[in-house]
Amino acid sequence: MIEIENATKTFGSGDAAFTALSDVSVTIANNEFFTLLGPSGCGKTTLLRLIAGFEPPTMGAIKLDGKDITRLPPNQRPVNTVFQSYALFPHMSVAQNIAFGLQMQGKSKSEVAATVDEMLRLVRMEPMRDRRTSEISGGQQQRVALARALAPHPEVLLLDEPLSALDLKLRKEMQIELKRLQHETGITFVFVTHDQEEALTMSDRVAVMSAGKILQIGRPRDIYESPAERFVANFIGESNFLNATLSGETVTLAAGGDYAVKRPDGVHDGTVSVLVRPEHIGLSANGSGLPATIENVVYSGEATVAHLALSSGEEIKARFSNAPNGDGALPGKGTHVSLALAPGAITVLRD
Repeated sequence: MIEIENATKTFGSGDAAFTALSDVSVTIANNEFFTLLGPSGCGKTTLLRLIAGFEPPTMGAIKLDGKDITRLPPNQRPVNTVFQSYALFPHMSVAQNIAFGLQMQGKSKSEVAATVDEMLRLVRMEPMRDRRTSEISGGQQQRVALARALAPHPEVLLLDEPLSALDLKLRKEMQIELKRLQHETGITFVFVTHDQEEALTMSDRVAVMSAGKILQIGRPRDIYESPAERFVANFIGESNFLNATLSGETVTLAAGGDYAVKRPDGVHDGTVSVLVRPEHIGLSANGSGLPATIENVVYSGEATVAHLALSSGEEIKARFSNAPNGDGALPGKGTHVSLALAPGAITVLRD
């Protein structure tokens, strides 16, 4: 559906020039929930604005369904955008907000009315149709903004961090709702966020960005379990980075122990950095494994996180799911334990 070819975007000129995007190429499929994920200033919103037509690329091309739209103005693109601020008309009702864009397109009254009814059902806002948007909650306003953007049946819907203003519980609910809407409408969604949980929860594929470049594209599971490099591993989920020596398909941790690994392309024998996720670490029942000392134990409801020191002086975190009634509680600070790493728990990184 979307093809971005060698897109570069530079703001300013001369010594004041700033390159927000640098030679970015990506293809987004029809009916895909595609997420641009990265920290503030990485270029993800700039890329979204190029797709929308709000900014022209300095170099490169953008195609939509095979058609070059690089220089096409925003109002001539079959694309709609949901902004972080929602930008609703506070003096209008929910139904009037949804109808506004259709009326500006010159749609007939009957078509507008039918589409408004359809959108209200889609976002489950029928009882609120006559309420002003200034009189409804933030989550309800977000649904109205979605309905208004979906009403013209665009080929692509762009979403620029639309959940960031919501509280945690409502944000989690809306993550599921957004995925439902995308599935029911069959529209390609391009979603921008800095929140890794949002990206992992909703996306068919994720593009991790940093400093104007795409570092890795893949399914959420692939991005999480097989990060291509240290930045991606550090940005997605909780991470332990350990020093090791690679020899063939085996790493020897600085803290001790040899482990079988999958050798990444382009990584040579010698000193490497490896990733171990906290949830892939357990306590060894027979005393074998990595010797460690518990330095702190943090209870967080669904899990308990142990902060440990290894014999190498490195620090490591291990996450344990909590059992009912406190069964299996961890020993306290200062206790010497042995850590067991699950098969495949160690990922060798390209720095």
